[in-house]
Amino acid sequence: MRLTFLGGTGTVTGSKYLLEHEGRRLLVDCGLFQGLKQLRLRNWDAFLLPPQAIDAVVLTHAHLDHSGYLPRLVAQGFRGPVHCTAATRELCGLLLPDSARLLEEEAEYANRHGFSKHHPALPLYTQHDAQAALELMAPHPFDQGFEPIPGVRVLFRPAGHLLGAASVRVEWDGRSILFSGDLGRNQDLLMHPPALPDATDWLVVEATYGDRAHTTVDALTPIADVVNRTAARGGVVIIPAFTVGRAQTILYCLHLLKKQRRIPELPVFLNSPMAADATRIYTNHLDGHKLTPEQCQAMCGAAKVVTSVEESKRLNELDTPAVIVSASGMASGGRVLHHLKAFGPDSRNSILFAGYQAVGTRGAAIVAGAPTVRIHGQHVPMRAEVAYLDSLSGHADRDELLAWVGALPAAPQGVFITHGEPLPCDALRQAIEERQGWPCSVPEYRDTVEL
Repeated sequence: MRLTFLGGTGTVTGSKYLLEHEGRRLLVDCGLFQGLKQLRLRNWDAFLLPPQAIDAVVLTHAHLDHSGYLPRLVAQGFRGPVHCTAATRELCGLLLPDSARLLEEEAEYANRHGFSKHHPALPLYTQHDAQAALELMAPHPFDQGFEPIPGVRVLFRPAGHLLGAASVRVEWDGRSILFSGDLGRNQDLLMHPPALPDATDWLVVEATYGDRAHTTVDALTPIADVVNRTAARGGVVIIPAFTVGRAQTILYCLHLLKKQRRIPELPVFLNSPMAADATRIYTNHLDGHKLTPEQCQAMCGAAKVVTSVEESKRLNELDTPAVIVSASGMASGGRVLHHLKAFGPDSRNSILFAGYQAVGTRGAAIVAGAPTVRIHGQHVPMRAEVAYLDSLSGHADRDELLAWVGALPAAPQGVFITHGEPLPCDALRQAIEERQGWPCSVPEYRDTVEL
């Protein structure tokens, strides 16, 4: 069995792992590269092999860094089945068409304003491609094996992190490999802890936070502090949030803070219709998270949902304290960019990041203190207060990753550290080697190994 790393190497984006054996091919994850331009350009490269030569795709979860390349793969000729959990299928039904719509809008905006180097600027894929990808998806329950290819056995196990997120164990010709997917927290506000790993010959584990531990402070307190400071200045809090996962956690936190009277009764806006739809999907999968039906209803009602472009534009004229939650989480696109342009230059306002910021994204630049960021071809001053919370992260930290790896029933033949930037990956490699004595490696882009 041969394993090729087609993404998620040296970066937290673009996760793709190609398994090949006896002329059959299985792709685990089909993620979009994001962040640095040299990474994003990989999305435009020809795929390593003709996509129609891939027999099937298996997705760990719906986030675009794991699913967002799928419409591009379909546009290039892939027509096989895409296996995932039921919640992942529902969430992809929101994320993939929305990603395509944003790509089309950005290309149209670039053409209209003439700031693209390409004439005309084209989207990476279209809404038609996204819909075609969704039609290939086949949902499966957790803990019930299935065969995406004859003779290949796949098992989904809950990974926490996100509704429907799974670790994927592949058994092929008597050998097994386990892909952790993105592992969640042990004490997440919404999600259950990841299921413990099953025995495997080989392990591919994520390392987003492989070099650090999350702060243990109550997540509600720093949110309340930012909201209260900003409200006292008469400002607006902008929260760039991942549409699926972080947006729901933030809405639930704001609901709790108001219920506990720890923040004033200021208006909260959710400027992402897709995030509102994703929030409602949580009510369809009550066994997949910790919330009761009543808590789900409270989360859904925690904000006024902004649906139209006109309403979104009017938010930029707010002159009284408010909170605006809007996608995207790394400020890489979407409506939040217009809010950053409107509110970022004013020191009364605040920008609160509550998720991982990949190198090369606007979010990472803002968190690092960049005095200006480029938005829609303009350099926009950032004078607003900037706050970052890792206590709301949906990713396991170093200690949680080590505990999950250490729970393997037996030593694997080898461990591959992926889905992390170079320092976290190498730190996790060293920690696993020291604690477990297992051989570990950090693969590079397009590395191939024989298992």
